[in-house]
Amino acid sequence: MTDTVTSRDAIVEIITTEGPVKLRLYGDTPAHRDNFIRLAEEGFYDGVLFHRVIKDFMVQTGDPNSKEAPAGKQLGSGDPGYTLEAEILYPKHYHKYGAVAAARTGDAVNPERRSSGSQFYIVTGQKQSARSMEQAEQRMANDVKQQYWMQLMKQNAPKIRELQAAGDRDSLETFRRQLIEQLESEVVLPTLPEQLKADYVNLGGTPHLDNQYTVFGEVIEGMETIEKIQQAETDPSDRPKEDIRILSVKVLEK
Repeated sequence: MTDTVTSRDAIVEIITTEGPVKLRLYGDTPAHRDNFIRLAEEGFYDGVLFHRVIKDFMVQTGDPNSKEAPAGKQLGSGDPGYTLEAEILYPKHYHKYGAVAAARTGDAVNPERRSSGSQFYIVTGQKQSARSMEQAEQRMANDVKQQYWMQLMKQNAPKIRELQAAGDRDSLETFRRQLIEQLESEVVLPTLPEQLKADYVNLGGTPHLDNQYTVFGEVIEGMETIEKIQQAETDPSDRPKEDIRILSVKVLEK
C-alpha cells in the first residue's frame, strides 16, 4: 500500500477507541467518496460501533443504530435512509488486505448490488496461494465464455428452433460446433493483473468478494489498529463483546 495521493482522491482519518486509521478514498468511485466525506463532515460516524468483526476476514461499521445499542443487540440493518449505485471497478479495485468496501444487502433483494448508504468494511482476509489465483483467473475466463455463449444462443435461437423442429440432429450438431468455433475465435479471455495476484499472495485479502461489492478505498496508515480490532472476542452474531467505537472522522484532503 502506497501513500501517493492523486488530485481526485480524498484522505480521511478515523479515530477509534483502539487507535487511528487513515484511509484513501478513490476518486474513480466518486459517489462513494463524496457520500463518505459528507457523512464524516456531518458527524454521522461519530460514536458508531464496529458491530461485525470476523478474524481473518474483515471488520464492519457504519450502522447508526449501533450508537446507543445495548449489549447483545443484533446490529447491521441501520443506514441513512438511502443506498448508493454500485461503482464496482474490478479488477482495478479489489479486496486486498486493507481494502475499504461498501456493505450491502444480498443479490436476492438487491440484484443491482447497490451499496449501503453508510456501512462499510475494512478487509483483513488471508494470504492466498498462487494456485488459488490461477483458479480465480480460470473462473473469470469461464464466466466470460459462458456469457458470450448465452449471447450466441440468443442470437441464433430461430435457427436452433428450426433445426430442432425438423429433427435434424446432424445439422444441429454441426451448427453447435460452428458456434463453439466462433466463440473460441472471437472471445478474448481476461487475465488478472499481476499486482492483484501479488497482493493476494503476499498481503492477503478476500478475493471471493471481488466483483460483487464496491471497493472505494484503502487503508494507508493504521492497519495495526484494524488488526487489534479483529482480535476482539465476539458474540454469536459477530459483535464484539466489548464495544469498539469510531470516535470521530476527520477529512484531511478532498
